[in-house]
Amino acid sequence: MKEFYDNPLCERYSSDEMKRIFSPDEKYSTWRKLWVALAKAEKALGLDITDEQISEMEEHIYDIDYEKEMEYERLLRHDVMAHLKTYCDSCEKAKPIIHLGATSCYVGDNTDIIVMKKGLIRVKKLLVTLIDNLKDFALKNKDVTTLAYTHFQAAQPTTLGKRATLWIQDLVNDLDNLNFQLDRLRLLGCKGTTGTSASFLTLFKGDKNKIKELEKLIAKEMGFESCYDVSGQTYSRKVDYYVISVLSGIAQSASKFSSDIRLLSHLKEFDEPFEDKQVGSSAMAYKRNPMRSERIASLSRYVIVNSLNPAITASSQWLERTLDDSANRRISIPEAFLAIDGILSLYTNVISNGTVYPNVMKKHLNEELPFMATENILMYCVEKGGDRQVLHEHIREISVATAKQIKLHGGDNDCLDKIVNDKAFNLTKEELENVLNSNSFIGASDIQTTDYISNVIEPLLRENKEFIIIPEKIKV
Repeated sequence: MKEFYDNPLCERYSSDEMKRIFSPDEKYSTWRKLWVALAKAEKALGLDITDEQISEMEEHIYDIDYEKEMEYERLLRHDVMAHLKTYCDSCEKAKPIIHLGATSCYVGDNTDIIVMKKGLIRVKKLLVTLIDNLKDFALKNKDVTTLAYTHFQAAQPTTLGKRATLWIQDLVNDLDNLNFQLDRLRLLGCKGTTGTSASFLTLFKGDKNKIKELEKLIAKEMGFESCYDVSGQTYSRKVDYYVISVLSGIAQSASKFSSDIRLLSHLKEFDEPFEDKQVGSSAMAYKRNPMRSERIASLSRYVIVNSLNPAITASSQWLERTLDDSANRRISIPEAFLAIDGILSLYTNVISNGTVYPNVMKKHLNEELPFMATENILMYCVEKGGDRQVLHEHIREISVATAKQIKLHGGDNDCLDKIVNDKAFNLTKEELENVLNSNSFIGASDIQTTDYISNVIEPLLRENKEFIIIPEKIKV
């Protein structure tokens, strides 16, 4: 029996790894690690704190009594104080010095930064792994000729590999943005209730150099290079916006890809992975709906819209601190990461295990090739001495009439036969075949694909090889 609501992001879409990163255990053990870091730094700077007290604190980082914490929170209506009292109950010797000089945001905000950093590193692994898989897909299909579309109307031939480079390039831009924001992340530090470090200045008897050193020691202990130079009680909520914007950008790229796959699925040029017993429709047993791509689109829409949350939160903060951010951030930040985790795993699954149908692509190409060949025919016949303007008008009239015939009667495309039979072109069937056999229809698609992979993607993957992981087994 499941009586209460379960978050679908946890139940259906996100990986265990991302759920662990945003778990209560990760959050509250990090709070305790920050209290240890504070005590170590204060001891190093001369406060009366013993090694025994610090050892006691370290011994109890992970044995969190959640039931006791809930009892305290019911009484106190303050989560940090509830966890602080629970921790102190396990650390009788260290109890007098835990949280000395700090405010709630010391543990809360610093932990949020630490967890978001871990989340971004997880996303980076998924993103680099996806780019690696797309690279393989692009190279495998670099010579697979297919119709390119503008406005979803047949335009000119391209190759499937070239199309894949467009998907890759979007993700490379997302990776650049992720790296930029990851490099900019800093800890809030330990600046007290309004960001002035007044309480620590009192503790260190007015020694301003020690309050600077305090933050350096805490940052080093927690694996960061530095803290933000200035703050109120919290770090600027614009940081959350920048981080979630990275995820929004990835969602935009993934959603575009999923739309392309859904269109190609309709054309029967590409099939998503489909399990042996998978059901496409409860009513239409023959169907193979592109449900993985639809799920990518659906989750991406959630992440894109969710990026408004940190934007509005950042814009509505009052002076040095207000609490109208707290409940929103508890939901919007973790869920953005959980959703993007599912999106990237699905994306990798589709591109790695889907099926390409070159013969269907060739069929569609041949249906449209007569129209596309007309420009090449025009140039060839002008080179032979024909009048460009006259021939252009003949081609226009033939093309319009042929298209109308196809649409009204479902006829074949006999545009090329009409051109050969039109004496204005002075064109033989042998000459027409030479024009049609030219590789000029796909332009430089093949070279563009191999150049982009060799010059941009392979160096990027070598540089980030430690981030390539085994793709997740998705839940479908």
